[in-house]
Amino acid sequence: MSLHHVEAVMGTQISIDVVDSHDRELIDELVRWFHHVDAEFSPYKDDSTITLIGRGELAPTDDDVSDDVREVLQRCGELNEESDGVFDVWSLPSPNGSRFDPCGYVKGWSIERAARYLRANGVRDFLINAGGDVVLEGLDQGGLKWRVGIRHPVDPMGLAMVLEVQGPLGIATSGSYERGAHIFDPRRNSSTTELASATVIGPDIAEADAFATTVYVMGIDGLQWLAERPGYSGCVITHDLQMFSNEEFNQYIAR
Repeated sequence: MSLHHVEAVMGTQISIDVVDSHDRELIDELVRWFHHVDAEFSPYKDDSTITLIGRGELAPTDDDVSDDVREVLQRCGELNEESDGVFDVWSLPSPNGSRFDPCGYVKGWSIERAARYLRANGVRDFLINAGGDVVLEGLDQGGLKWRVGIRHPVDPMGLAMVLEVQGPLGIATSGSYERGAHIFDPRRNSSTTELASATVIGPDIAEADAFATTVYVMGIDGLQWLAERPGYSGCVITHDLQMFSNEEFNQYIAR
C-alpha cells in the first residue's frame, strides 16, 4: 500500500508520495511541519519571523529567533558570498514591503528537512514535490526509477524533458513561465528574464533550489559556476528553446 497526499501550503501545492507504507502519522507530521514553516518564514504574513526581521522589528540575533531561522540565514549568507552577491536575500523586494526575502532557499530547505524526517523513520522510497522542487529517495512503485517531468517553458501542458532518477536526489527548477519576471538580480536591482528556465540536480534539494535560482540569474554562464559545486549538475533553456546542459545532467534524461 502506498500513500499520496496533496497539501496547499507555502503558496503552492506540496504533494507527498510514500511507497509501500500505510503510516498516515508520518504524512500528518509533514503537513504540520510545512504549515509551521509557512507561519514562521512567509513574507506574506504580517506576524511571521521573516516579516518582523525584514521590517526591523526583530533582529536576527534576538533570543526570540528560532534555531531554524538562524540556520536558514546563516546558509543564505554563505550563498551570498559563494555567488558574489547573486544570491542576496537582503536585497530582494518582499511582499511585506521590506528588502528581505529568503524564500529562494526556504522551500527547498523545508522539503529537505521533511525528507530527512522520513528517512529517520525508516521510509526508503518516497517523493515530495513542492511546486516543481522535488526531493526523492529510493525507487517508485515496482522498483522502477522515478520519472520526473520538467515543465516546458512555453507550453504549460507540455514537458521540456523527463528525468529518470533514483534517490537520494533533489531536483529544482527556476523560471519565469509561471509567475512572470519575479526572479530578481540584486546586482542590477531589477528582475531578470534572460533565461526561460534553469534546472539543477544534486544530493540536497535546499542547495539545488538555491543553485537553480543563482544559475537562472547568472544566465548561461551560470553552468560554469555550477560546475564548481561537486555533485550538482544543471540545464538551462533559453527563450528560443535552446537547451544547454552538462554531461552529468544528461545522464538523467529519459531517452
